[in-house]
Amino acid sequence: MRGVVFSADDFGLSESVNEAIVQAHLNGILDAASLMIAGPAALDAVRRARELPSLRVGLHLVVIEGPAVLPRSAIPDLLDAQGRFPSHQFRLGVDYFFRPGVRRQLAAEIRAQFAAFAATGLTLDHANAHKHMHLHPTVGRLMIDIGREFGLRTVRVPAEPPMVLARCGTRVGLGGQALYHWTRLLRRQAHRAGIATNEHCFGLAWSGHMTADRVHRLMAELPDGVSEIYFHPATARDAALRRLMPDYEHEAELETLLDLTLLAKSPVHAVRNK
Repeated sequence: MRGVVFSADDFGLSESVNEAIVQAHLNGILDAASLMIAGPAALDAVRRARELPSLRVGLHLVVIEGPAVLPRSAIPDLLDAQGRFPSHQFRLGVDYFFRPGVRRQLAAEIRAQFAAFAATGLTLDHANAHKHMHLHPTVGRLMIDIGREFGLRTVRVPAEPPMVLARCGTRVGLGGQALYHWTRLLRRQAHRAGIATNEHCFGLAWSGHMTADRVHRLMAELPDGVSEIYFHPATARDAALRRLMPDYEHEAELETLLDLTLLAKSPVHAVRNK
């Protein structure tokens, strides 16, 4: 059996992202969205999600390049002068692994994000992390351990099979192949904790460029097991999107999610709650 879940990241980043997620769920193929609980448009996202009980919403944990829930005074070693997580992935990774004080602050912020999500009253469908930072063993462990206290049952493992992409015309380099094997650690962490995962994930190599022609090719090549295909849709490229993701095709990704023929033409059994 082959299954597919269509999901969207960055719910709560901006109102144009929120509106795209609503449109893609009501009129397209979108099943789930991952909420940035401290995002600039998080309140708008929560309001919209409460009106769409069939939309499965999870936590998009932010521990890099984004806003925090806790104030800088509570987690001073994590945030820059503007009260945001910096974008230096390597430096953050080293600090999260080797500095006990930083790990304690990280755990406090992760707990605060799960608690803020719980306070919305929304059902926690899943969790993942911005820029896949839950692949870091410390972040992954804390997300799973703390998430279980809040009812976490499913975690995205961003395992994108290089052979499938090759059949779709995209060659994955050594870095992508190494990342694919590294995801086994997160999968083991999740399964040891009794947390479910997808078998495959697509949206890494084509991140920001999940156009309809690419996804049509992908649907014909999906392997056995449950695959998550994730997107970054928006109705318009606002200032935040131009600043953070200047080369992403947000509107094209929304068009893809509105393409109902992706289901009609595919032999894949869709995993859907609608």
